Amino acid sequence: MQNTRFGQAISVLTSLDMARTLAYYNQVLGFKTTHFKDHAYGIAVRADVELHFWACSDKHIAENTSCYIHVHDIQAVHRDLSLRFPNLSPIVHAPWGMDEFHLIDPDGNLIKFGQDSAAL
Repeated sequence: MQNTRFGQAISVLTSLDMARTLAYYNQVLGFKTTHFKDHAYGIAVRADVELHFWACSDKHIAENTSCYIHVHDIQAVHRDLSLRFPNLSPIVHAPWGMDEFHLIDPDGNLIKFGQDSAAL
């Protein structure tokens, strides 16, 4: 593995209802979405962020799945999402040097947003 290079990592989250999941990511979070194989698999893209979803019927799996999205201006992202998501968590300073907030999507996936605290 001396010269092995890794590319981008993409989170694959669960979807209990692919049409609803993709509509949420499109209409509420502003992602462009598409689906494949009769809604068995979906993709949501916004700027450099790409999320994949697989159809799952086990709510327990969805409620134990998450992803972390790095942002460049956490205050602006929080303001933008607060307009569409009134119960959005506040921005907190994490001990590992990140300012973060989160939301839980309709399937139970935890979506965390973060920015290096030194960047503020």
